Amino acid sequence: MAKYPNSRGKFKPRNRGPKGLRRNDRIRAVEVRVIGPEGTNLGVMSSGKALELAKKVGLDLIELSPSARPPVCRILDFGKFLYEESKKQKDTKQVSSKLKEVKFRVSIGPHDFETKLRRAESFLDHGNKVKLTLQFRGRENEHRELGYERVKLASEQLNGVSTADSEPRLVGRQVTQILSPLPKSKRVLKFNAYDHKLEDHEEEDLDSEETESDS
Repeated sequence: MAKYPNSRGKFKPRNRGPKGLRRNDRIRAVEVRVIGPEGTNLGVMSSGKALELAKKVGLDLIELSPSARPPVCRILDFGKFLYEESKKQKDTKQVSSKLKEVKFRVSIGPHDFETKLRRAESFLDHGNKVKLTLQFRGRENEHRELGYERVKLASEQLNGVSTADSEPRLVGRQVTQILSPLPKSKRVLKFNAYDHKLEDHEEEDLDSEETESDS
């Protein structure tokens, strides 16, 4: 039987935030550089004195840069700090991750097909999702299996930088498939140099009025 029956496991310090973020009396450094609530540099002082300053204004002392010499701490409201950090991460994800579209046809030539793959790979390597869209025209509707094969081939050619969210599917007169980028450390480029950059016209997302040529 456990010595402390009401215990829920390993003790977690109350004054340590997520990912080892220290605050208040959990800060181990003897001296710290202190940034005030308004962003003013208050200079280097003992952690004890810094904590006293924080308590006087009813706020927390949060260690933001533990590897600095001396560590940098700021006087803030801890709850508000966590909220702002969470909001920043959410906004960053929304800005950096877009859905890009690459269109092609069943009858596309080898050179043009590779150009489309290079563009799709570039989008994916810059952290964007990619929607592969194959449009049927005229008699091409009679051979839709060729459209599925073309989309699957494109997806296979891009498997060094992406993973498919689902199998290709028919939507009206087109076959579509969504690809998501692999983690950056796992990406292997096939059509682009590792230091490549997105061209200006490639920065448009699906909400733009710009469309690619279907030729």
